[in-house]
Amino acid sequence: MLNKRLLIKNLLAHNAENSFYDKKRKINFNERDGKAKFLKHVCALANSNPENNSYIVIGVEDKDNTIVGVDFFDDSKIQNLVNAYLVNPPYITYENILFPNLPPEKVVGLVCIKPNHGKLCSLRKNIWKYYGGMVFFREGSISAPRSFDIEIKDLNSAQVKAIEDNSQNNVKHTLDGVFDFFKQNENYHPNYYVFKEYFVVCWAGKKKHTPTQDYYSRVNIELINEHVKLFYSALDEVQINITENEFTIIEYVHLGLYETYKYYPLEKLTIRFKNNMSYELDSEMLFNPPQFSKRTLHHIYNINISLLQKLENNTKLTETQKADLLKLPATLLLCYFNGFDKALTILENAKLLLKNHSAEVYMRYKESMRISRKIKYN
Repeated sequence: MLNKRLLIKNLLAHNAENSFYDKKRKINFNERDGKAKFLKHVCALANSNPENNSYIVIGVEDKDNTIVGVDFFDDSKIQNLVNAYLVNPPYITYENILFPNLPPEKVVGLVCIKPNHGKLCSLRKNIWKYYGGMVFFREGSISAPRSFDIEIKDLNSAQVKAIEDNSQNNVKHTLDGVFDFFKQNENYHPNYYVFKEYFVVCWAGKKKHTPTQDYYSRVNIELINEHVKLFYSALDEVQINITENEFTIIEYVHLGLYETYKYYPLEKLTIRFKNNMSYELDSEMLFNPPQFSKRTLHHIYNINISLLQKLENNTKLTETQKADLLKLPATLLLCYFNGFDKALTILENAKLLLKNHSAEVYMRYKESMRISRKIKYN
């Protein structure tokens, strides 16, 4: 099984950007041009590598290969993006890889593009400045448009196989990974489970008791052999279920108004371990937004608009208004789910105001935007 951290090191150490490997400082999936450039590179790498994996490493300085990391990327719907915009889309994965010298909140992103076995990949429809029907190939370190009838050739299989063979796990890596995880999470009751006599999954989290269910927050989950990390913040609530072949995380969101707060299932992520020494991540959106009285929501909507105007005018807030501001991201999101179409745009435009006001409000803003993105992609 590939040691993904070792694979990244081997790619960086022995290869300039080429026809099977690309590196990026970051990728902005929130902007149309960022999505378009990502799709261009995926298309080019898929066409240039019909019989072997190709890779994009994210979080690396282009000039000197310094590993600087990026924020954890939890968008499991990235395959949906590729399927929507590419003809003969390759199968891709995006994994968050831990590096010990990075700050705890940073990881290196690794995109693996599985071979398309001779099927020509092209853009399905227009996006940004690229037109539907365009075909891209790698020319050295550049993803360039090429003729539609160009012959697909296998040029890299032997070289990529050698790199992957040199990036396999061993027992010492596994034990070191388990001990490091337990040490880093000693205050959050770390656990581990071994699947199929090989895959070691460690997890830790802060347990929260409610009258009906127990939940975990600030959850770290790591597939030790693969150096793949999943993370849920202190604002998240999740449940973890384990069977012989599956590790399942169900994420909940705590939403409501006044005294009607409840836990609503948001998304189920299942790590399914197979007998052929492989695994897959399968996500399912479960969210069914709560519905409230339009009159009540209209009142709350106007309060939120007023609060944002006060922030913009640097008006001093009362303690009650400060408490309402903490709820503003979640309540505007509720308004959006209940038919207030402008509520999400208002929340997006309030980013700098909330960021400049306090770290706690901004953290809640990011959490609400994360939920909206998950539901949007689904």
